[in-house]
Amino acid sequence: MDKLQVDILGLSTSPHTNGAYALILYEVDGKRKLPIIIGGFEAQAIALKLENIKPPRPFTHDLFKTIADTFNLNVKEVFIDELHNETFYAKVICEMHGETQEIDARPSDAIAIAVRFGAPIYVSEEIMNEAGIREEQQEEAEVAETDSGQETPKEITGKTESSLGELQKMLEDAVKREDYEEAARLRDEIDRIKGSS
Repeated sequence: MDKLQVDILGLSTSPHTNGAYALILYEVDGKRKLPIIIGGFEAQAIALKLENIKPPRPFTHDLFKTIADTFNLNVKEVFIDELHNETFYAKVICEMHGETQEIDARPSDAIAIAVRFGAPIYVSEEIMNEAGIREEQQEEAEVAETDSGQETPKEITGKTESSLGELQKMLEDAVKREDYEEAARLRDEIDRIKGSS
């Protein structure tokens, strides 16, 4: 399975998701971005570490790091390797006394651990092809918007071929605006429509 290294672009929130956040990963040697919806607790754990803010009491991920350091367990990498029914799955690859182990984890927890260990994050090529958003889509949307002089529509209409085109334009516009929560929602709606046709 081909692995692509990604890094964290940022976190964004949206009133549509009741406290959930979109964690945006970007392809290190490419032009794609991957939005993953995560919970508020995990988003806070990732954001605090990225900002080098030490909480008054350790988070669960900090506790894991302390225990791992105590027992000479090292996190080598995190690999987001599966996507089923719009749910991502990850593995934390650990090494202890020369032996390597894979531990199943939610991507949000795996990434919160990775940032504490300075471990690289990887995504499978298959997942990036399926769920990633290309930067070229942003550029095409900008050109289309400039040519038409109008913004793309903001609401989803029927499930016809023309609505698929509208959804794609809305997706491109959301990426351009860096509203990755909306982009993830639109991507899922496009996948659902394509799957039902």
